[in-house]
Order: sequence, then structure tokens, then C-alpha cells
Amino acid sequence: KQAGDIDDGAAGIITKNDIKDFIVVGIWNSGQTRHQEYFPQKPFEQLTQVEKDSVNKQLQTAGRTTETFQPRSDDYLRFIVKELKPYIDRNYAVHTDRQNTFIAGSSMGGLISMYAICAYPKIFGGAACLSTHWVGTFTLENNPIPNAFIQYLSENLPDPKNHKMYFDCG
Repeated sequence: KQAGDIDDGAAGIITKNDIKDFIVVGIWNSGQTRHQEYFPQKPFEQLTQVEKDSVNKQLQTAGRTTETFQPRSDDYLRFIVKELKPYIDRNYAVHTDRQNTFIAGSSMGGLISMYAICAYPKIFGGAACLSTHWVGTFTLENNPIPNAFIQYLSENLPDPKNHKMYFDCG
């Protein structure tokens, strides 16, 4: 629904010849399933049932789900890696290697980008996580998510010698 003016920004920096040419592939989201598709699944699965119930209640209160919350981000990333990226690689004049494949997003898109570089470090050489929805829900009170994300990152963040990452939150 929002492009974040990425097309204008990209055109501006490419025109200045400050960086090598690149393409941006925008992935549509339905809005309705965005939270489930972008919420890092493996950290969520490591929560206790009480913690999952707390997250579920917070997301229901915020109107992000009416059912029991279950992330589907592993399916979403598989779609990107197994279907979308191969399609782009076959049909466009692009470098296909990790050093030239980045993922980026804002808010929940920042969160899934962080998860993507951890889940597929052989595919993505970098991630830009902009205004990342770090808390995952909409409150810090009784929220186990930030600690679960920190634990996941400590075990899965790829080597900074081979990967680039930009992360901000707000």
C-alpha cells in the first residue's frame, strides 16, 4: 500500500553515479496477513506457551489477528528465495550472487528483513531494516518478543565480514 518513495530515492542515487546500478523488487502485501508473514517464526516458536498466549492476546487487542496468532514467515521467505528470486535472476540482467542480493523493508518489513538475512545468509548479502518494528507487538509490557529476537540473533546473525546490515528502530 505504501512504497515509501523508494523508487524516487533509488532513481536519485543511481543518477548521481554514487553507487552501481541496482533494481528494486517491491513485494505486495495484503495488509491483512502482513503481521503473520513478516513476524519471525523461529523466535516465536521458542517461546513458552504462556508467552505465546501473551503475544496472541496483545496482537488480538491491536486488531492484527482474530484467530490464534501463528507466524508464517518461513513460508514467506521460502517464496522469496525459491520462487521470486529465481524468477528475477532468470528474467532480468542482474548479478545473482549473495554479494549483490539485499533485502530491505520498513516496520514489519524491517523485521522480516532481519530474519531473512539470518535464515538465508547464503542468499542475502545484506539487509536494511528501517524503522524496524522491534517489539513485534504493540507494547513492551509483558512482551517476551524483544528478548526472543535477541537470543535468535545471537545464534543466527551472519558473519559481518561477509554480510552488511543496517538496522534502526523507531
